[in-house]
Amino acid sequence: MIHPVRSAAAALLMIIGLFCAACTPVAEAAPAAGTSTGLDLPRIPWEGGPDYWKAFANADAAGWDDPGFFPVAIWYNGISSDEEVRFDKDHGINTYMGMDSSTPYSIFERNSVYWIGGKLNESFTPAGTNWVGAFLDDEVDGRFTPEEGRKHLQALSDAVPAGLFKYANFTQMVISHYMPAADAQAFVNDYTDTVSVDMYWYTIPYCSIKPYQNAHIIPVDEATCRTASSYGKTMKALRQQDAADGKLQPLWQFVENLNGGPGEGPFVSNISPAQLEGAVMSSIINEARGIVYFNQSLSGPCGGGSVLRLAQVTTDYCGAPQVEAMKNVNSRIHELAPVLNTQSYDYSLGVGLDTMLKSYEGSAYIFAMATGESVPGNRVFALPPDIKADSVEVLFEGRSLPVDGSGRFADSFAHESAYHVYKVKL
Repeated sequence: MIHPVRSAAAALLMIIGLFCAACTPVAEAAPAAGTSTGLDLPRIPWEGGPDYWKAFANADAAGWDDPGFFPVAIWYNGISSDEEVRFDKDHGINTYMGMDSSTPYSIFERNSVYWIGGKLNESFTPAGTNWVGAFLDDEVDGRFTPEEGRKHLQALSDAVPAGLFKYANFTQMVISHYMPAADAQAFVNDYTDTVSVDMYWYTIPYCSIKPYQNAHIIPVDEATCRTASSYGKTMKALRQQDAADGKLQPLWQFVENLNGGPGEGPFVSNISPAQLEGAVMSSIINEARGIVYFNQSLSGPCGGGSVLRLAQVTTDYCGAPQVEAMKNVNSRIHELAPVLNTQSYDYSLGVGLDTMLKSYEGSAYIFAMATGESVPGNRVFALPPDIKADSVEVLFEGRSLPVDGSGRFADSFAHESAYHVYKVKL
C-alpha cells in the first residue's frame, strides 16, 4: 500500500546497493491429509489450505476454515452503515484493513464481514470473532533498518491478543537483492501467520527508472515489467522467501484498484479494468491465498481516499470501470473458492503458459495466462495422461473447446492480461 512513508521507502530503493545474496530453494512438502484426490501427479508445497485457520480461535470460529471461503480484503474503505457494507460485499469484499477508530464492532458482526487490525475502540474485544487478525505494521522493511525492524515487529507480535492471527505487509525489498537474503527472510518468516507484499507494477514509476534495475530474486524483465505476469512473479518470489525456514504460511497479494503511485508523483497511469483482472488472476495462478485491494488513488486525475466508496456515491465516477472489474474477478474467485482451496498439482500444461492445475469433485480445473516473456496469441495445452476427455469447458465465457486424441486443445489469449479458466471432467 502507499502512505506518506512510501516516499522514504522509494528513496531508499533508489540509493541502496545490490547485494549478492543467495536465495534459499523452496521447501518440499508432502500432500496434506484429506487433500481432494483426482489426478496421479505430484503436488506443490502448501500451507494446508482452509485447515490452516483452525489454529486461530477467532478465524476458526468465524468460518475461515470453510473451503468455500476466500479472503478478499480492502485497505482503508470506511464503513458507517449496513448499506455501505452491502455495496462492498456485492463487489466481493469480505474483509477490511484500515478503519476510522469510531467504527463500531457491531457493523462487522451484523454483516458477517471481518476486521484485521488493532482494537479500534472499546466495542472490540478478543471474544468478537469477526475480529480475526492483528495487522502488525506496513512496510517495515522500507522504513527501518533490519535490526530496528525486527525489534519493532517482535514488540508488536508479542502484544497481539490470543486468538488472532498475525499479519504484516512488506515492500518489494523483501523479494529483491536490495536487502540481504537473511534479513528479508527474517521479516517474512519470524513474526507473522500470513504475509503480503505491495508492488504496483502497472502504476508506479519503478518500471521506468533508468537504468532499469531488475533487482528481484525472481527476475522481471524491463520489456514485460508493466504486465500482469509481474504480479505472479511477486508471488513466486514471496513463496521462495517464505519457504526458507521450512514452514509455510498463506501468502496474500496487494493489487491497486485504480492507482498505486505515491502521492508526490510522478503519475504513471491508472490500472485498466483488464489489467486489474489480470493482476489478480496472475496472483491467484501463482498461489495467492488472499487478495487485498489498495483502495486509495493518491496521484493523477482520478484521485480519492476510497475508490470503492466513491464508486458508490459519485455519478459517472472516473474509477467506476475499475471497480466493476474488481467486482467481476472477485465474483469468480468466490464462485471457485472450493477449487482454489485445494492443493495444486505440480504440472506444466504447455509452452508459453502460466497455469495452475487443480481437481475438485470429479473435475480438473486449469487457470491459465500467457507467460510474461511470451507474446499474446495462440497456445496449445497438453492435458495430463490420465485425463481422458473430448472437450473442455471455458468457464465464464459460454464456450467449449475440442480435445484431440493426444489430449491437446488450443486457445488464444488476446492480450497480456487475458486469462481463461477451464473445467474438464476426470
